[in-house]
Amino acid sequence: MMTKTAKHSTTSVWDADMELLSRPQLQELQLSRLKNLLFYLEENNLFYRQRLKKAGIASGGIHSLDDLRNLPFTSKADLQEKYPSGLFSKPLNELSRLHASSGSKGRPIMVGYSKKDLSTWAQVCARSLVCAGVTAADIIQNSYGYGLFTGGLGVHYGAELLDATVIPASGGMTKRQISLLQDLRSTVLCSTPTYALNIACTMEELEIPLSAINLRLGIFGAEPWSEEMRKLLEEKLSLTALDIYGLSEVIGPGVAMECPHSREMKGGLHIWEDHFLVEVIDPETGTLLTEGEEGELVFTTLTKEAMPLLRYRTGDIASLNWQPCPCGRSMVRMARVKARLDDMLIIRGVNFYPTAVEEILLTCPELSPHYLIVIDREKALDTLCLQVELHRQTAHNWQKLAETDEVFRQQEQLRSEIKKLLKDMLFLAAEVELMPPGSLMSTEAKSVRVIDRRTAVRPD
Repeated sequence: MMTKTAKHSTTSVWDADMELLSRPQLQELQLSRLKNLLFYLEENNLFYRQRLKKAGIASGGIHSLDDLRNLPFTSKADLQEKYPSGLFSKPLNELSRLHASSGSKGRPIMVGYSKKDLSTWAQVCARSLVCAGVTAADIIQNSYGYGLFTGGLGVHYGAELLDATVIPASGGMTKRQISLLQDLRSTVLCSTPTYALNIACTMEELEIPLSAINLRLGIFGAEPWSEEMRKLLEEKLSLTALDIYGLSEVIGPGVAMECPHSREMKGGLHIWEDHFLVEVIDPETGTLLTEGEEGELVFTTLTKEAMPLLRYRTGDIASLNWQPCPCGRSMVRMARVKARLDDMLIIRGVNFYPTAVEEILLTCPELSPHYLIVIDREKALDTLCLQVELHRQTAHNWQKLAETDEVFRQQEQLRSEIKKLLKDMLFLAAEVELMPPGSLMSTEAKSVRVIDRRTAVRPD
């Protein structure tokens, strides 16, 4: 493990015995752990004992990793149906901690951790931070939310295990966040990408120069974000922006991490395969896909005690990359998550994800990075209105023109350009509403990008 005097190195590893395993050695370890997991579930988990029996699979019936595809999937609906503790393998009074998803799209999912699980979680988070290039000498401002959400505490304990200095800032109170960046000279910012952007935009509004802060790394996750967003964050905060992946059901943050080498190659995030066995499937058929094919990520947790999962369908869309990474790590990489299946929007027969809209808007210098997709229904027809926030310089220039024909001309021209981009790139017809600066900037850790009013409206 690294010490306080350790020097920055993008090739450093946290656990060389695991991170540098050859593929045959790793697969042998995975198979052994998978077999042990099935024995454990048969003995301790009623839900999986019944599932495996129904599928005609005994714990001794796994002879190779190829046999994994014979095991049943686990879905988010299973976890919601068995809320709060129906998938736990230990009684509640033997657990060390409980976390939960937000439940923003249905009943929340409760996640249990044993003492061993918490140790594993801290280890994979520390491994992720080192993979990003964090050292014990760094000052980490952790602006993920603390509480039932897994983001804050997962990163926190990983950073402490690394022996870095942690500022548990949590989300919100953006001006105070900026003061902490200035006063404590934080070198690493951990947050959602939209909240990091919020910090950057607030600094611009307060006319605080980049020289006033000391960031070199941003570790951003908990929501899909585009390459255009990465470029914007790196420009506005003068740092290297890296992606971290995880989800509460699997363990929390620390399932996978992008290294600086892979970031330059757009090669994806290293998955810690000694703990998480990964597949990519066709979301419609469940068929296993091969390297480079885009589909739904599926994880089997190999080392969890309190709530292990078999073939959990995450709903996250990505692909896998087994090509060697210059950092030396041997574990497979996943492409950055494109979107979540349940985030897909369908408007008049056109399927698209909000991140596709984000990519388009970030190419328009007249706009700030904040937007809101408002979907409604008039009679039997879906309607789409895209609210976009003006860049403050654009608004300032227009204010000088007051209510002249020229300002109206420029406004209409900008609306027309945005409409054309949406039509050309996404085949979407939308109304565009120009909003004043600051009106759409989220004060929450996660931004609300979509308001869908169709469920509350019935066609005539």
